This record gives sequence, structure tokens and C-alpha cells, in this order.
Amino acid sequence: MAGRATGFGQPEAGILQIAYVVDDLHAAIEAWLAEGVGPWYVLDRWLPEDGLYRGEVNRAEIAAALAFSGHTQIELLQPLDDHPSVYREVLEERGAGFHHIARGAAEFDVEVASYRERGFALAFSAVVGTGSRVAYLDTRSTMPGFVELIETTPANDAFFTAIYEAAKTWDGSAPVRPFEALRY
Repeated sequence: MAGRATGFGQPEAGILQIAYVVDDLHAAIEAWLAEGVGPWYVLDRWLPEDGLYRGEVNRAEIAAALAFSGHTQIELLQPLDDHPSVYREVLEERGAGFHHIARGAAEFDVEVASYRERGFALAFSAVVGTGSRVAYLDTRSTMPGFVELIETTPANDAFFTAIYEAAKTWDGSAPVRPFEALRY
């Protein structure tokens, strides 16, 4: 896992995020707030225009929330409809709970290919708001969830670092904030 560190202190190729799929995003946020994790940055609706789910055009919308606990980002994801998705799969198989870990990928295409060569299916891919590509590999045969690869870009690092910086100095005020409130 050699390489540079992110602006929020994790190795670039290390585990950047732990994610959970939830039935009710705001109830889940409240539970994490009770544990002292916050502030939470929320995206109420996301439908990636270029998303692919298991080789087909993705039609599933989600809500997402991000916060930091120390140097680790916590992500909460709630499906907003009944369309098939990597999130709906987990909810239907075992209910709310752990969904994936996310790793940074400086050589995104090479790393996606490496997982695929090892037999892990590409379950979902998209471009996120920072312009970075993401890919979810179905590693559930060997791990408790998916692995998400996040293309490491200066914009994505700045976005995550802004959330980290907010958590470092958070005094409990404004516990839920929109993504648009971030300055990076």
C-alpha cells in the first residue's frame, strides 16, 4: 500500500471508507450522531447518468450521507426505489448493515482489471460528483461485502478532506448538512 497519503491522513491505496446500507438514512444518521460521529453531509437523491449495474444501465436512485470518525469515512446509503442495485441486493439478502469498504485507486483501470482477473464481477460503476470514477467489485465470496474502488483525483481528495476537516472541529452544531455546503 505504498504511495502518498490523502489530505485526511489515510494512505492513498488504503481503506478510505466503510459503508452501510440502511432502510432510513435520517434514522441511521441519528444513531451515528448518538455515537459522536458527525457532522453528516447528505445527498438526498442521486441517480448517476452514466451508471452501470451489472452491465445494464443503472436506474436505481439512492440517498447518501458521509461523515468521518478519526481518519475513516463512514458512508450511509439508502435505496430510494425498487430498481435493482448493489444496495438493494444487500438489503434483500440480509437487511440493513455493512455494505462495502472503499479503497483509493491511483491506477483505476489497472486495479479494476486486477479484481476482475481474480474472478470478482464488476457490479456497479459510475462517475461521482467530483468527476472521479467508482467501481464496486463483488467480493462477497471472500469478504463480508463489496470492495469499492474510488479513482484518486485531487478533486475527490479535496472533497473528502473537507468533510474530514469539518469533523475535526465539529462542536455538535449543524449535525446534518447538504453536500452543497462543502467548500473544497
